[in-house]
Amino acid sequence: MSYPSGRHFLQIPGPTNVPESVLRAMAKPTIDHRGPEFKALGLEVLAGIKPIFKTEGPVVIFASSGTGAWEAGLMNTLSPGDKVLMFETGHFATLWKNMAVRLGLEVDFVPGDWRHGVDPAVVEAKLAEDKNHRIKSVNVVHNETSTGATSRIVEIRKAIDKTGHPALFMVDTISSLGSIDYRHDEWGVDVTVACSQKGLMLPPGLGFNAISAKALAASKTAKLPRSYWAWDEMIANNREGFFPASPATNLLYGLRESLRMLAAEGLENVFARHIRCGEATRRAVRTWGLEILCLNPEEYSPVLTAVVMPGEKGADAYRAAVLDKFNMSLGSGLGILKDRVFRIGHLGDFNDLSLIGTLGGVEMGFALAGVPYKQGGVMAAMEYLAVR
Repeated sequence: MSYPSGRHFLQIPGPTNVPESVLRAMAKPTIDHRGPEFKALGLEVLAGIKPIFKTEGPVVIFASSGTGAWEAGLMNTLSPGDKVLMFETGHFATLWKNMAVRLGLEVDFVPGDWRHGVDPAVVEAKLAEDKNHRIKSVNVVHNETSTGATSRIVEIRKAIDKTGHPALFMVDTISSLGSIDYRHDEWGVDVTVACSQKGLMLPPGLGFNAISAKALAASKTAKLPRSYWAWDEMIANNREGFFPASPATNLLYGLRESLRMLAAEGLENVFARHIRCGEATRRAVRTWGLEILCLNPEEYSPVLTAVVMPGEKGADAYRAAVLDKFNMSLGSGLGILKDRVFRIGHLGDFNDLSLIGTLGGVEMGFALAGVPYKQGGVMAAMEYLAVR
């Protein structure tokens, strides 16, 4: 196999490209995770992650994937047989539901078409019907990575409040944290789930739970068994900068650097950059004459765009052609969307020229793979970015 010159364009919606400075930070020698140097590192990252969630409360960091952080959120707050309200917004919402069922929870899974986010009116109706307060938690995926639809967390919180229902509010921000405006405290979220390999610009390996006082209180009486995922022992150790089990030390070095990078750019600038790239991408898709999977413009994702393949099939062959010819990875269709869509990631360590290179590969790939399209998508994106 010949060497593919130039950079590999990793344009899936996560894991995202890891910046050189983060890679260099992770290359530091591993240190004693019970010693004073680690204590300083632990205290710095535990404090530094809070502004990303926009919380004053505890944020625990597990050596895990986002899936582990899902499980931690459920197991620390709920008991066997508890009823949970969840929504079929896409592949990852479905996986979270499947986990809840396996853990012995009763799930009211509201069906969806995989083209919209959560409808706040349905949340309100479901909770209003629940006169006996059997629903213990409302669980929502903020940005559904499989579809490119972003649920309106503020409106969902208002819907919960309107009913006066005491259910916990749990939100998955795995593909939105550090890329889309999110406010754990202000928006009244009780458990926010996140991970390292998206907006935080790290490899996979760190899972996060941001925890409200209400969720912490619930953890005192929750009966689902937990050991590694237990918040109480984690929070107790974190007060001194340490962890109850061996931490992912080198990923924490990388996290420290990524937090510095986000602070240097400024979160508002980070969010604005993602919004610009998302809009430029959608303008390209429309110019090509292709269909955006997400149907509600209010729910368009700033971090990825899922594009419907003409004829409903052939996305995987197209992606394979783009990878082979241009050394660029595009996101696959997941679950019921397999081979029906491809996903363009535009998040993390990403700028205008990265986007234009990505869209150029996408457009050239259409001709290569015989996908019917209209020329000019890249130019439409360039014209938009040049004046924004």
